[in-house]
Amino acid sequence: MDTAELTPATRYLGGPRPSAGRAAAGGDHRRERMVAAAVNHLMAEDAEFSRYRDPAESARRQSGLADFLFAVEDESHSPDEIFGRLRWGGQFVYLTRHRRKARGLAAQFAERGFEPLARGRFRTGPLRFIPLLGRRVWYFVARKILLAQPREITERFTYHVQLARPSFLSLAANEYVVQKEVPSLERVIGRLRAKFADVPDNVVEKRALKFTEKIFPLFLTREAAFLKILQRDLPPEYRDRIPTLLEAEKDDRGYVRRMWMNWLRVGGQSLSQLEFARQSADLLRVVHDWAKVIHLDLRLDNFVITDRGVGFVDFGSAARVGENIQGNPLLSTLFDELMRTSQIQRMLYKMTVTGAVTSQAMHEAYGRVDKQVDLFYLAVQINQPHHNPDLAALVKYDPASFEAAAIGELTKDILKPADPANPKYRTAEAMLDGIYRIKQSLR
Repeated sequence: MDTAELTPATRYLGGPRPSAGRAAAGGDHRRERMVAAAVNHLMAEDAEFSRYRDPAESARRQSGLADFLFAVEDESHSPDEIFGRLRWGGQFVYLTRHRRKARGLAAQFAERGFEPLARGRFRTGPLRFIPLLGRRVWYFVARKILLAQPREITERFTYHVQLARPSFLSLAANEYVVQKEVPSLERVIGRLRAKFADVPDNVVEKRALKFTEKIFPLFLTREAAFLKILQRDLPPEYRDRIPTLLEAEKDDRGYVRRMWMNWLRVGGQSLSQLEFARQSADLLRVVHDWAKVIHLDLRLDNFVITDRGVGFVDFGSAARVGENIQGNPLLSTLFDELMRTSQIQRMLYKMTVTGAVTSQAMHEAYGRVDKQVDLFYLAVQINQPHHNPDLAALVKYDPASFEAAAIGELTKDILKPADPANPKYRTAEAMLDGIYRIKQSLR
């Protein structure tokens, strides 16, 4: 292979940094040459690779997730390990001189949340242009399409979410949409058995059936409706920062069982912490004041940063401002349970008990469907943006900076106002004004 095939942008992409010692240096150099050859042969004209690759990918892996990972020969290429290091939708490329090492990888990765994309071989070295000469490199490429791995039991009790290319949608090459659906009865039973090991099997199965036939379909139907409301009522310049409902599949009762949305892929230019806070507060302002929607689950997992800016996803727990939830017995029961068990509500309760939250408006929002719940959690999130590894490489955050200190003071003023009975920050718009004042002060 010519040394021209090796470019700085591909060095150490997805692999270990060079280590000391002549043997290690030689191994690193061989690795670089194989990765560079793969980039030239497989991805030279790939717009996705050009758009999402990062010349500093090795640094990103220390603090966040990667869009592209390469493994060479005996470097770890277990699908479970790779799953935890890739962003959703990211690609993994395995390279080897030995065909047997690549054999069977497609089946392994397909079973663990990936879509195999390509496999084969190419030739490298100065003689690669002569038929049957040059050194052969076998490759395998897969994309991470599941949000959570199969059979993985998580703290979140949620839907089955994956990237898909449904045939009824006219999609461009390499274009994916988000497919969200009610999880299978078997998966819900497994989740309940893991969480409630002492509950009899017949009780677990009865509860699982209720989840799959009533609870999940009801909330998925509500989410589909909220996505339509948001696209209808948000100002046009904000609509591409919220998922767009593309299609919904309903059962004979009219409940949504599966739906498809456009994919707000994480990526784009990195933002300062202050800009992340500004865009987040601004988006919440229009969600509350224009669309009259309360998100109720603004954990950092439900933030995205795309080339269109900060966005919110997962409106499955949302409600309308002023909605009469108590008027629907089933919905009332479900929201009462949600208010008692959600991570946000638990944190709000703990912080009010310890005195970390003294705002009377937030005290009164505990256990209720209230805009203050969104304001509370957004104030917490802008103060610790790297708690979501997906955002770690996209939000420039230095806890020792003046910017971080100023945002920390704003968070404190929101949660613990000077006059708890009359807090200055009651709305996302007021929070946005506070962020603008910080911006002016830092100039």
